Amino acid sequence: MFDIKWIQENPQAFDAALARRGLDPQSAALMALDDSRRAALGRAQEVQAERNALSKQIGALKREGQDASEVMALVAQSKEAQAILEAEAKTAEEALDKALSVIPNLPADDVPEGADETANVELKTWGNPPTFDFPVQDHVALGENLGMMDFETAAKISGARFVILKGQLARLERALISFMLDQHTEQFGFTEINPPALVRDEALYGTGQLPKFAEDLFQTTDGRWLIPTAEVPLTNMVAGEILDAATLPRRYAAMTWCFRSEAGAAGKDTRGMIRQHQFSKVEMVCITEPEQSDDELERMTRCAETVLERLGLAYRRIVLCTGDMGFSARKTHDIEVWLPAQDTYREISSVSNCGDFQARRMKARYRPEDEKKTRFVHTLNGSGLAVGRTLVAILENYQQADGAIVVPEALRPYMGGREKISADV
Repeated sequence: MFDIKWIQENPQAFDAALARRGLDPQSAALMALDDSRRAALGRAQEVQAERNALSKQIGALKREGQDASEVMALVAQSKEAQAILEAEAKTAEEALDKALSVIPNLPADDVPEGADETANVELKTWGNPPTFDFPVQDHVALGENLGMMDFETAAKISGARFVILKGQLARLERALISFMLDQHTEQFGFTEINPPALVRDEALYGTGQLPKFAEDLFQTTDGRWLIPTAEVPLTNMVAGEILDAATLPRRYAAMTWCFRSEAGAAGKDTRGMIRQHQFSKVEMVCITEPEQSDDELERMTRCAETVLERLGLAYRRIVLCTGDMGFSARKTHDIEVWLPAQDTYREISSVSNCGDFQARRMKARYRPEDEKKTRFVHTLNGSGLAVGRTLVAILENYQQADGAIVVPEALRPYMGGREKISADV
């Protein structure tokens, strides 16, 4: 969401930033709506002032014993005229809010420009992808051969893009969740939260999923929405609040089930666990002062990377170009883990600095020390990590010639000391 006053003062800068997103100029249309709103409000105020003067005339006429009916009629007409003008102003304001609500965040100056993912820039790599002296299997074959990954039964129950994990693979997912949460809370200073998985319209509007991306979500019969990510409830914890600067930054972490319709991903990753309607994810959210948000983006990215490093999984960090960033982001780091069966890196975490974009939508402010005026906070979010994709990466990177899976050392305390998962155990 944007400050229309800023757009009025910086129309060329606003349109230039949108152009970097591949969008047409918007400032003229937005300013026209705002001009209509302000003109109607101004005229309504003039009519009210005129009516106040007429009201004084009525009092004077009555005190003098004269007929005030004509003036009283003018007052009644004035009330009707003011109501019409205020309705016009409200209509213009609603049109302006609607137009602003579907415009994405402006990219930071240092975000590379490009139309799609081909313009993303690799910033670093870590670790060496493993080599194998036997034919590599993908996670689907590995999981099904272990008898611990069942897509067929899940489809019978729920349809496509669901999975049932059994036995040690179910425990491995649980181990990953516990390990990730322990890292973020005990090592990285996040506060663990167990938030609701159902939210109202306002929460999704605040973080930018509504109104533009409703088709990507699941809605209940009573009008609530299943969360697509814990970013939604975690960030909205400060909606409508005025925070003390001394309490910032606020860092939250949560594991939730996430639900996505994948309406915009038809035909993509239909095999396996990469893209499902329901999946578990550990999410990080930070609420911070504007001056600290760039540093916090780097910190959160390193938190996610450290989890991968402690699991021994090779990855790379990329910065997304202007055409590949999410709606609410002003800058995004993607972390991609190596998947041997695909012979490439695939996204496992996306960490974004949203600036004050979400805060404006949520009306989330803070009061700087020794200042009376409030400012909007900056919000950041990132996966720490997508649990299902991490499980996929472990299966493929730690597979053995006989189809067994070596358990990464960091997870063994969470697996009862188990060092290997095999079909006969």
